[in-house]
Amino acid sequence: MPTATPLAERPCANNARPRRTLLSHAWRLATAWLLIVAVGHAPQACAEVAPTPVELEMTSVWVRENLLSATRLPPFSFKYGVANSSTFLRTWARTVQSTPGVLSTQHVVTWTDPAQLLRIRCEIVEYHDHPAVEWTVYFKNIGAADTAICQDILGFDFQLARTNRFEYMLHGIYGDFMTADSYRPYTLTMDPGFTKTFAPYAFSGKSSDGPDGWPYFNLQLPGGGMMMAIGWPGQWACSFTRNGTNGLSIKAGQQLTRMYLKPGEEVRTPLTALLFWRGEDVVRSQNLWRHWYVDHVLPHFDGQPQQAVRQIQVSGYQANNLYAFLVKGIVPDICWRDAGWYPVSQGPYTGDLQWLNTGTWEINRTLYPRGFRAFSDYARSSGSSFLLWFEPERVGSPNSFLGQRPQWLLPATSTTVGDILNLGNPEALDWLINHIDDMINTEGLDWYREDMNGNGPLPAWRNADSSTRQGITENFYVQGHLAFWDELKARHPALRIDSCASGGRRNDLETMRRAVPLVRSDFQFPDMAGVVEGNQCHIYGLSRWLPFHGTGSYLYDPYSFRSFYGACFGMGGLTEENTAAQQQAYAEIKQIGNYMLFGDYYPLTPYSLDNNVWMAWQFNTPSSNQGCVQVFRRQNATSSSITLQLNDLDPNQLYQVKNFDSPTLLSKTGAELMNPGLTVTLPAKGSAVFQYQPQAAAAIVAEDEDEPTPPAALERTAPSKRFRGPILRTSPNPAGGIAQRPPTSTKKRTLPVRPEVEERLKGSKTLKRATATHAQDG
Repeated sequence: MPTATPLAERPCANNARPRRTLLSHAWRLATAWLLIVAVGHAPQACAEVAPTPVELEMTSVWVRENLLSATRLPPFSFKYGVANSSTFLRTWARTVQSTPGVLSTQHVVTWTDPAQLLRIRCEIVEYHDHPAVEWTVYFKNIGAADTAICQDILGFDFQLARTNRFEYMLHGIYGDFMTADSYRPYTLTMDPGFTKTFAPYAFSGKSSDGPDGWPYFNLQLPGGGMMMAIGWPGQWACSFTRNGTNGLSIKAGQQLTRMYLKPGEEVRTPLTALLFWRGEDVVRSQNLWRHWYVDHVLPHFDGQPQQAVRQIQVSGYQANNLYAFLVKGIVPDICWRDAGWYPVSQGPYTGDLQWLNTGTWEINRTLYPRGFRAFSDYARSSGSSFLLWFEPERVGSPNSFLGQRPQWLLPATSTTVGDILNLGNPEALDWLINHIDDMINTEGLDWYREDMNGNGPLPAWRNADSSTRQGITENFYVQGHLAFWDELKARHPALRIDSCASGGRRNDLETMRRAVPLVRSDFQFPDMAGVVEGNQCHIYGLSRWLPFHGTGSYLYDPYSFRSFYGACFGMGGLTEENTAAQQQAYAEIKQIGNYMLFGDYYPLTPYSLDNNVWMAWQFNTPSSNQGCVQVFRRQNATSSSITLQLNDLDPNQLYQVKNFDSPTLLSKTGAELMNPGLTVTLPAKGSAVFQYQPQAAAAIVAEDEDEPTPPAALERTAPSKRFRGPILRTSPNPAGGIAQRPPTSTKKRTLPVRPEVEERLKGSKTLKRATATHAQDG
């Protein structure tokens, strides 16, 4: 566990920084603009955080000199036989193919060994609208014999050098481990002699598991920095090692690789993504990251990014549950059916743990004789959508459908809580794709929620490997898992995927490209000590990296339920006692959810789990000149008020500020809100939510909700025979407005299997190849 220094790098936007001129040897940019002058951050006119031309050019030069250069070694490495790639790779036949686009250019660089046995392919995306680049390296046996041993495969292997005037600093957060400390920010100063290796827990295989398991880093260099992310829903490792006085070595890849490849086999490295920034404002760099993430990582549908959502928990059978919310004016975006809907009586787990008896992914018709179709149709007709929970990788019951197919399974270990479905097995992957596809169609699923419990699949992966094939089971498994999701999304373009692995423990970049984490951590239940303040701190830390994250609240006072807000929010149990609290919470998050997702994030106080402090942050959307501020006074904080200096407002604009707890509207200029700031007075264990927007556009018109349809009336109408695709709900205006997806076509289409999926399924006996037809989801 790294030694953490809790911090808010810029608690106020108005703190001027001293001028410093720095030379970044790290990027080796022999150009005039390499001398970076970092000036202090002062209050500025409302201007969206955006990359500068210098930052974009820095990225372009870095790509040319490190990824596309014919003379320099690429920023990855491996050993082949007994030799390191640095000694031979430049002698191999090399080709480069570039495909320019508007927002990015795709480069493919290949190297082929003289024996025509091993081919290496580096797929690169160079972004033009953000100072970012990403790449993945593939190793394929193109010959007729086995390759030599490939080992120590690193998708990122890079050396930096600094000036003597500045020390390297590493900013990041903890991963999730179901505690208040999850997502705690840290800053490490990497003095000479420093070395640190980050990785998920040693027993895990879940990509964001544990205090050292967060696969995202912000390295502050002289005059700027480099943000780095690892995309690998498996066991990765990343080390930072100081070399001598000025050097820093960074190495990242799958944690264990020592394998030969059989003819036709292909393995890959984790995806590596870098985002370059200049200056000294670390908070600005995190917002540059958030912008790139929303544009190029967050899933999009019909050209629009995923919006903030509100959810309720349902049985999947009792429409009256949803109707009870509707008549109270709460229209959830998601009706969520969690675990236990499948046969659970046959297996080793009993009582409250019966849901762990997974492996037969069929509806328990004793409990749900009509299945979920009638309910999902009703949910969509009411303006909502339907989510269903799955956990296909862990096979908890040996008596289940999957439990009876040992050839598809990796045997259980003491920590896996069951066997593991081997997604690297083509037949197992084929069955899973087609089975979940069929359930999406027949039951009308809008959201596919995937969980992964137990301590993780890593020991099962490692046990399956021989000494000359170490890491290959994991590699094929990860490729299969990503291919599974990709094929579901190809067949159902409007399908949403929710990533869960005992909370937020598998949220690497490859996963976030395909899914969103509706639950950021299983640290959410009211009987957990420190859960309220812990979730305040989860918002504080995680918002630096993932714009979309959420959770649910089981507490009904404003101080508590506001501590659980996010881009996804839910509240358990609708009772007369709690109705008013739920109406308030769902109404508030409807107004600020998209600010939290799309706004620039500014911590306004230092991070702390102590009970004698204030916590506050701001989400600002310069494109609309609007935003929100959340404030918490903890129980033992002695001061009854705090003044918060807001960030990046238009100093000449008159803003209307609405306190959700007061009918009185406040009018202040942007200059006043930035300095001296917004003064907030609260009682002990008090909270406040503020929404601000320009005075001229401040009137918010309440939406007219359609009169809800009673479920009995709806159920007299026969449900459709085939699901025609999930409904898309988008709300570009954070204050409201819901646009529903247009009716979809009933035309059938012939669906080809995507090439990368077909490669993983090669040899499968049951794949319905290109002759399979599916309803048009378009």
